[in-house]
Amino acid sequence: MKKYIFIIACLPLLFSCNDFLDTENLTKKDTSSFPSTEADAEEMVTGIYSVMNNAVQNPDSYPFYVFEMAGDDRLGGGSTSNVNAQCADRIMNVKISFFEPFWKAAYAGIFRANTAIETLDNVKTWNTNGMHEKLLGESYFLRAYYYYDLATVFGEVPLTLKTEAENLPKASADEIFAQITSDLLNAIKNLPATKYPDYGLGHASKWAAEAMLARVFLFYTGFYNKASLPVAGGSETVSKQQVITYLEDCINNSGHALLSDQRNLWPYANEYTGKTYKYDIANGLHWEGDNNKEVLFAINFSNTAEFASSTNPYSAGYANRIVEYFSPRKTSATSYPFTQGYSNGPASLELWQSWASDPNYTGDYRRAGSICDKAAETPKYTGDKSKEVENTGLLAKKYVGIAAYDDAGTYYQSYAYFYGGQNDKQLGLTQSLVLIRFADVLLMHSELTGTADGMNKVRARAGLPAIAYSLDALKKERRYELCFEGLRWNDLRRWGDVQQIVDHQSGQSIINRGKSDKYTFDSSDPFMDRYKATGGGFWKIPDSQVTLSNGVLLQNAGWEDKYDWVKLPYSTI
Repeated sequence: MKKYIFIIACLPLLFSCNDFLDTENLTKKDTSSFPSTEADAEEMVTGIYSVMNNAVQNPDSYPFYVFEMAGDDRLGGGSTSNVNAQCADRIMNVKISFFEPFWKAAYAGIFRANTAIETLDNVKTWNTNGMHEKLLGESYFLRAYYYYDLATVFGEVPLTLKTEAENLPKASADEIFAQITSDLLNAIKNLPATKYPDYGLGHASKWAAEAMLARVFLFYTGFYNKASLPVAGGSETVSKQQVITYLEDCINNSGHALLSDQRNLWPYANEYTGKTYKYDIANGLHWEGDNNKEVLFAINFSNTAEFASSTNPYSAGYANRIVEYFSPRKTSATSYPFTQGYSNGPASLELWQSWASDPNYTGDYRRAGSICDKAAETPKYTGDKSKEVENTGLLAKKYVGIAAYDDAGTYYQSYAYFYGGQNDKQLGLTQSLVLIRFADVLLMHSELTGTADGMNKVRARAGLPAIAYSLDALKKERRYELCFEGLRWNDLRRWGDVQQIVDHQSGQSIINRGKSDKYTFDSSDPFMDRYKATGGGFWKIPDSQVTLSNGVLLQNAGWEDKYDWVKLPYSTI
């Protein structure tokens, strides 16, 4: 049977390219003739990556964004109309099939990966030595990544490993993680041991696969209380020591390393903004670009993004809309360098205060490098008092729209203009979404080995003295180093520390539409009750997918009507 393949024909990778994105040339091909050349094979794998961009055009249902909202380092925020953010913050359902955009995107990516794994052998002549294995390894890595996102968002989901259409029930968590493990092992085996940056920026690498295996191990063994990772197709398992060995290979041989200053990871440190941003000027910062040596894996975006249209429905995914959702509302010159968005996810006051009061973090520059205290940095900025809710006065800096001035004093809505992008507060959002970076690799190594070496390397980069290893110390270091990077929610879940969300958020001072208030969860339906009822924070499967399965796909536990959104529980709004 012929299988039809829809591919966005664009090289270099849509996933990795900031300069050459052709989204108009959509071709329909089938496996009777495709792929037949190395160029076809590269085009096919490009299509697997492109789905990640497609998914980001709907941030409300994208795991990175949802996990940020669900953890304790951000509140829901936004305005009274931004209920999607507030629902994610409280584990509630905002509408029918809330997660459908992500579900469809993830399974589209899996289908494309399955197609590549099945058909790459169709190419009989390879012009580049090792290209077949490299593309196969990338396909396995991407399938594993899509399934890891699905497994941490929904728990048990259908496990689709071939391209024939099937109406499948949920697979068990053990089966899903066994397949993720198997795919990552295949990725590690097939991807070349080529050092950064020579393996090809924007592509999955052997090093990213080794790091991802450690992330999978820590979540699975922690959340499910297991000692090792299962492997699909047999009794084999992956032990902690094997994962440590893979991580040490990544640390010692990848060519990846920490930047000299963590703040140089984030675009607010770019030279065009830095000329007029007092924080940059005072600290001598210099952005080292999207694909710097600390980044192992990221979604990159286009300099030529467009608004979605009927002829090009995915074009909005070529700009990083997550940045737009986290940017402040109703901006002006007084908010410089930050540009306009929806003010979702204001930074936690508890995080800001506990970081400052911790004696092991005295003088930690990452605090002000990660969080903008608007009263200090933008004292004349008034925000949008008529609409903003759960405003803490704190803005997370890592993913936020950044403006710039040229030497003549002309204002540009996006720094990206100076790097070939668009002068637009939405389409100019080209900042990469970093999914794995080297600091995380070092911290995972410390956690797995129970030693302080990796943790203290991260601390030393922040100008902090070495300390002895303890799990509590490791937990703090992960929180402070990796805040606002989509990891905290799953860290809390795997450690069994989700109660901290309630402890850290309840009673925080906030501003609701210009009036002082205190953050609260709905006392009639407590957060921890919802967390337990949903099996540990697993979200509602899209209603449409349950319906289409005709009873084969069962809805996740805990999603009765009482978990549907009503309103924020404040008397002042």
